[in-house]
Amino acid sequence: MEAERLIALGRDALAESGTAQDIVAEAWQAQALAQAIGNHLALCGPQELRGEARGLSEIGEYQAWGAAGPRAAQLSEVADPQGSLTALGELLGEVGIALVGVAVATDEEGLYWQCIEAIDAADESSDRVRGMLRRLAVRDGERARPPDPARGRAGPGRGR
Repeated sequence: MEAERLIALGRDALAESGTAQDIVAEAWQAQALAQAIGNHLALCGPQELRGEARGLSEIGEYQAWGAAGPRAAQLSEVADPQGSLTALGELLGEVGIALVGVAVATDEEGLYWQCIEAIDAADESSDRVRGMLRRLAVRDGERARPPDPARGRAGPGRGR
């Protein structure tokens, strides 16, 4: 399944979460999706994303998937890296907000620490996603630059 479709499914599932445990589970589903997208981009994404994508693929780990496994296992392609990363960043932001809501509302220490761990993973993943989006913006900005007639190369100061 294409990345943006899986992200949309994750956003819908998060919005429909009825309990604190459901929210935590959906947070880890989103994290698994971030890892899968990172892994995919590290292997076959644009060259300038591969290092940052490899880092994204290694953030956080949830152990209790059960027989169904994570939704992210259905990932088959990332057709539009920029669109997918933008949507993933939005999902991770929504996850963070939902987790903060659960963490501040719970009196259960175990649930609180589960939220904190998931918030940390979502925050670190969001940082990686923003870094990859910046790299894409730089790449696209360099491509859009007209050639420098004095040097016959793109952009000012190239080749110095």
